Amino acid sequence: MITLNRLTIHQGDFSLANISLTVPSGEYGILMGPTGCGKTTLLEAICGLRRISSGTILLDDQDVTGLAPSARKIGYVPQDAVLFPTMRVDQQIEFGLEVRKINSQTRSQRVQELADLLDIKAILRRYPHGLSGGEKQRVALARALSFKPRLLCLDEPLSALDDTTRNKLAELLRTVHQKERVTVLHITHNTAEAQELGTVHCRLDNGEIVET
Repeated sequence: MITLNRLTIHQGDFSLANISLTVPSGEYGILMGPTGCGKTTLLEAICGLRRISSGTILLDDQDVTGLAPSARKIGYVPQDAVLFPTMRVDQQIEFGLEVRKINSQTRSQRVQELADLLDIKAILRRYPHGLSGGEKQRVALARALSFKPRLLCLDEPLSALDDTTRNKLAELLRTVHQKERVTVLHITHNTAEAQELGTVHCRLDNGEIVET
């Protein structure tokens, strides 16, 4: 479960004030709203990548507001994947495990599990340059899932893909949600995508969260 209690964020001239949101454990949360309303800022604050002015962030009833990003156990897929250009695909997936000092055998096993789940075994030894958009998103998703996060945050993961690839990855996200048993918070502008994937739907508009 993720719970935001009266979160306030100031970023230059932009601010969000008293934002509250709950996504129950195991649910697939969708967050929609107009461009520039602060959806990505909110997601970054949850992940620990954006400072907040006040309020609390709870994951499974644990207050993580003051914890470093790596201590929150949140998997994050930003817009456009943002892969490490000098790492092979298998190294990208291992990265989150390596920084958590997981042994090499366990890392290798997890890479193979995710490669099977996300159908990327054929590209494990390749570098990001030359991968298709869909392949990059699969790798970014594998990297975010590597350490078995309790929350998976997705920032418009399907927005830059063609319709065929989008449909395949939407199906894949459903499979990942079911098999990994992870709570998800997914930002999108696509109404059909939201209806297809989400079990909890919210909208951020005019500085307020509204359940839809």
